Amino acid sequence: MHLHHMAVTVHDLEAMKRFYITYFGGTSGPLYHNPSTGLMTYFLSFDGEARLELMTRPGLESNASSGPRAGYAHLAFGAGSQAEVDRLTARLRGDGYTVVSGPRITGDGYYESGVLDPEGNHIEITV
Repeated sequence: MHLHHMAVTVHDLEAMKRFYITYFGGTSGPLYHNPSTGLMTYFLSFDGEARLELMTRPGLESNASSGPRAGYAHLAFGAGSQAEVDRLTARLRGDGYTVVSGPRITGDGYYESGVLDPEGNHIEITV
């Protein structure tokens, strides 16, 4: 068994696609559009087998809660080294993205930082 893909529903499909391509090296498949429901999706591929599906549709509501909640917690990308975690975190910070933690060694021994994507989803950058 392996993880095939994870899906994230977003408001600005094109901006989110650019973010994951620019900062995490994703490549995008073609846009899928279902005219009867308004659903539009992109599948993004990264190194490895798992993919990220970005989805949007008319009538989305925002999750106003900024505190802990059940469900999606974070998406983690392995950068390969502590130096790369540091470099990418600094780049994201310099480009105006919110860095919520790190880089640091966590209590469970991981070297990581946490950033928010353009729509406030938590992204973990780890070795």
